[in-house]
Amino acid sequence: MSNQVKIEPGHWVLIVFLLLALYASYLLIAPYIGPVVLAFVLSLLCFPVHQKIVQKIPDKPNLASTITCTLLVLVILIPAALVLMAIVQQGITFAKQSYQWVEQGKAEDLLQQPVVKNTIDRLNEFLPNSDFSIDGIIDKFTEFASGFSKELLDISTKIVGDVTGMIISFFLMLFVLFFLLRDHKKIIEGLYWILPLARSQEEKLLTEANTVARSAVLGTFLTALAQGAAGGIGMAIVGMPGLFWGTMMVFASLIPVVGAALIWVPASLYLILTGDWPWALFLIFWGAVVVGSIDNFLRPVLMQGTSNMSTLFLFLSLIGGLQLFGIIGLIYGPIIFGLTHVLIKLYTLEFQEFLEKQDKS
Repeated sequence: MSNQVKIEPGHWVLIVFLLLALYASYLLIAPYIGPVVLAFVLSLLCFPVHQKIVQKIPDKPNLASTITCTLLVLVILIPAALVLMAIVQQGITFAKQSYQWVEQGKAEDLLQQPVVKNTIDRLNEFLPNSDFSIDGIIDKFTEFASGFSKELLDISTKIVGDVTGMIISFFLMLFVLFFLLRDHKKIIEGLYWILPLARSQEEKLLTEANTVARSAVLGTFLTALAQGAAGGIGMAIVGMPGLFWGTMMVFASLIPVVGAALIWVPASLYLILTGDWPWALFLIFWGAVVVGSIDNFLRPVLMQGTSNMSTLFLFLSLIGGLQLFGIIGLIYGPIIFGLTHVLIKLYTLEFQEFLEKQDKS
């Protein structure tokens, strides 16, 4: 008996209307797609904890989901909000201190160092069309310090001004997360029923989505957070704003090759030029050994499930997602690439005989 399904003309009409309805439904939720996707990812990450809560109260699914959502708020979001406020405060203080540092002539003293002067002269020789000068660099320092302070104030003002939208998105995310946790089994069974694939293919597809969300996304962000925390501790030890620069290292660690070194290397050079050799050597050791080892050891452990995905593709998924969707794209990108990766694998398995025949012809 053939397993092929014969599609009647009326079926095509139904399929077309279904696709149109799905597209219209997408347009309805498109303005809120960020909180929905974030809720989906958080549901995958929180599900092991949620399962343990369900085991304690198996006959109360609503209460179990409420407890999980409440724990998420208490453990992650409230501390994150407090840290964010402290980061902005430290950033503004650092910008003011930097401006005062330039105004007091300390920047000029630093640039008068023989090593710096020789470097500027060599740059002018190597790049004849450029005009590197001490006065010009000081002007750039002053412009950066004043502009940086203004940017931080604008960001903090924007965050406060958009607080209503953030609250709405947050509660929408919690609302969606509640039902994703409570009805997890029904949702998975519904997807298995609706998708026109073999059960083994469906399981591979959903398993890959779960794996990418847990490994690629979690690995990327946890590694970045760990490097930022370690880097911030090192910066605080040498007398710099640890929380602020640690946060900068979190974002820098998402950049391949250079990573957190984009922050601690210039800081070490500054300490060398100002004569703080012991602290400079300490920061170089701390950045290379402590911060660097986190990327070398923690990331492979957390990203075991994406070992089959090329590092190049993972990098492209991150920068492409960031460019296309903004900060939430750091989640979207790896998931899209991960699903594409497994669909290609399913395609090669489904048409293996045909592909081998074509390859030999």
